Amino acid sequence: MKKILKPLISVIAIGALSLSINIDKNVLANNIVNTCDYDSASKGNPDFSTMNCLLTETALIYDVPPEIVKAIAEGESGNWRHFDKNGEAIVTADNGIGIMQITNQAGYNQDRLKSDIVYNIQAGVETLDKMFKRKDLPSINGGERDVLEHWYFAIMAYNGTKPVNSPIVQATGKRNANAYQERILRIIEKLELIDLTELPFSREHFQYESNSKENIKFSAMNYDFDLSLNKSKYFFETNQKVSATTNVTLRTRPTTDSPSMGTLREGEIVTITGPFVYEEVSTKKNHFVWYPVKRSDGTKGYVASSYLNYSASTPTTPVTTTQDYSAYAKKFADFSTTAWWRDDMIWAIDRGLISGYGNVWNAKTKKYETQLQPNTQLTEAHFLTIFFRYAQKDELASVKNTSSWNKSGLYNMAKKYKMPVLANEESTASKGLADKGIRRGTLAQLMASYYYGKTVSQNEAIQFFIDNGITTATSIGGYNPDQILTRSQISAFIQRYESFVSKQK
Repeated sequence: MKKILKPLISVIAIGALSLSINIDKNVLANNIVNTCDYDSASKGNPDFSTMNCLLTETALIYDVPPEIVKAIAEGESGNWRHFDKNGEAIVTADNGIGIMQITNQAGYNQDRLKSDIVYNIQAGVETLDKMFKRKDLPSINGGERDVLEHWYFAIMAYNGTKPVNSPIVQATGKRNANAYQERILRIIEKLELIDLTELPFSREHFQYESNSKENIKFSAMNYDFDLSLNKSKYFFETNQKVSATTNVTLRTRPTTDSPSMGTLREGEIVTITGPFVYEEVSTKKNHFVWYPVKRSDGTKGYVASSYLNYSASTPTTPVTTTQDYSAYAKKFADFSTTAWWRDDMIWAIDRGLISGYGNVWNAKTKKYETQLQPNTQLTEAHFLTIFFRYAQKDELASVKNTSSWNKSGLYNMAKKYKMPVLANEESTASKGLADKGIRRGTLAQLMASYYYGKTVSQNEAIQFFIDNGITTATSIGGYNPDQILTRSQISAFIQRYESFVSKQK
């Protein structure tokens, strides 16, 4: 069964940020069905490779690490099963439905949760996404969506923030190995073959009565752990250099049943040559996927995603500097003199493009601070504000809102410059898109459309970025257009854009 990775790029910019609109959900579901070559009329459980695809593709659309979605499906349904032997959806005693065990979730069609696997998976991933966005749950470090350990409390909330799921047993102070999220993380370790980092929580941070049905009260709402954490293995880009985590066999095809092309040594650098693919043998139950790679001698083959890491492409040693950054560190509590984004953010700060957030309460220091929040998602409205500060500073300063919507002036400017923004003031849902994370493909489309003075397609925009050095990617797929940007990344794009524009004068 051949799988083609993510042919959803053409609808991602509209669909993934408009998931509250039913028609977009249906479009996405149809594309997932086609991508995974799944017979949606079937009343039997798909083979393992197809189910891997359904879970993975849905997770990626919602920018949720597939490792987590597949582990939850494993933990909830056991062996990735949705239907019983009679072709009926599995419903447990507590009314949990199907593969994702959707229980008492308002807004979902109960009959469809039973009959439609893709709909059931989508409901589960949407629920998990909502848990990650909750403000009443603690966050880990900067809360990056691609870091597996940062989903700890979202996974917990998927099952419930009840005393039974406390990370620490209050009576003994010991780790609660039976907590739901602890069990899900162990599944990731076992089946994705990833050694996750145990987060060192303290007993005093979780207040509850052992026999109570009330939710846990969290006394700490942010944990800042100085630990090495793990990124999802599903976001490697074409032409990216990665390294082998151990000695591992290079295969001729994406399955362990294929002949060996030799052994990659632990730490050996290889180059990703294309998007990942799924297990070739449909009866093999693998949570991981396979990446095509090339060795330095030109040898090509496939390696399981579990055995690759980012160490070759992302510096793991601190960035050294002799420059004095004390003024920035003094002004912004979360400024780092060793972070990769340090100089890019300083460029934006000095240009007046980024000013940070004032009066942010830090539960750890118990102080109000000014923060840059470099790892938070960059929203469409944030991007427009930052970009127009760069490109149309005077006009932005004088623009007036034309309605009660406080972003109407900003979006009128975008319309004036032919930028195909997603948000508008036609409805509450449409306005809400202004505060959703902006994807790399959408950013390219907005910037290229501004440059040309007319709306261009996403693929045309990405090619514009590639041709003019605004991205280091060398292909549209390698640009990773559906990945959501963080605030730290926008500065580099605008700097490269400015460099390109200056050469045209």
